[in-house]
Amino acid sequence: MPAPLLARFGDRLPVSAATPVVTLGEGSTPLLRAPALSERTGLDVRLKLELANPTGSFKDRGMTVAVSKALEEGAEAVVCASTGNTAASAAAYAARAGIPAAVLQPAGAVAAGKLAQARALGARVLEVRGSFDEALDAARELAARGTHVLVNSLNPYRLEGQKTAAFEIVEELGASPDALALPYGGGGNTRAYALGFRELGVAPRLVAGQAEHRADTLASAIRIAEPAHRDEAEGAVAVSGGTVVSLTDEAIADAWRELARHEGVFCEPASAAGLAALAEAGLPPGSTVVCVITGHGLKDPEAVSRLAPAAVQVEPEPDAIAGALA
Repeated sequence: MPAPLLARFGDRLPVSAATPVVTLGEGSTPLLRAPALSERTGLDVRLKLELANPTGSFKDRGMTVAVSKALEEGAEAVVCASTGNTAASAAAYAARAGIPAAVLQPAGAVAAGKLAQARALGARVLEVRGSFDEALDAARELAARGTHVLVNSLNPYRLEGQKTAAFEIVEELGASPDALALPYGGGGNTRAYALGFRELGVAPRLVAGQAEHRADTLASAIRIAEPAHRDEAEGAVAVSGGTVVSLTDEAIADAWRELARHEGVFCEPASAAGLAALAEAGLPPGSTVVCVITGHGLKDPEAVSRLAPAAVQVEPEPDAIAGALA
């Protein structure tokens, strides 16, 4: 088993021998070559499978640092606002640390798989009658009272943990990729990758795929109307010579299907936004580009009923089965 993230990259993280290590074995995720996508796009496409983290999303990288530091600093509880992945990760790491987690989620806006995780892991889940942004404001206010530590990406320890994905990419490639493509919701992950690459002294172009209609996109993980890190994330993209691409839900869905049917990668719809953005990124042919696949498909099982063909009922007879397959 690979070393815990805090042990593997401890010299590049704000931790010390006094920091309790709260880990579930996060990080060291696969970097998979995508031959079908490479052939179609004329690029050398690699997939950073962050869905292989313990709770099924990239959030675990930041949460191990945030919860470990919270415990070191004497926290008795954590709180987050979430469209789902942060909630599942916060609940898991809080459980591991032996402290309560409070989750504020916009009512009716969180995929069932993510909600199930947070509930099963013992978090106190509260549905806020409002948007994600309103839930985040409430979480920040609660944290300001001193009863809970905020573990959204506004917590700087979150970004410190998430930057380690950039270290792994460069380590495995043996060089910097020419470009990195990823979903753009709140913007924290874009900032984190930029931070990691900057610390390594490399500067790939950043391609950030956001939903054209942020507030009601089918890609629930990036259903964030007002990105908390907008200025910093878009500034990092601009400095890199990259681009922010606004995507229709149809474009995101097409990329989701392509990942599943041609590369065997089942992700939640938002995770396909980086791939979808490549069509408008203007990258030179042959460029090495890493697409970050941020969350597992089982996070959002409802998406399958909307985006994939339904099962067909048949009689248990060979002729009936052959006819249906034909």
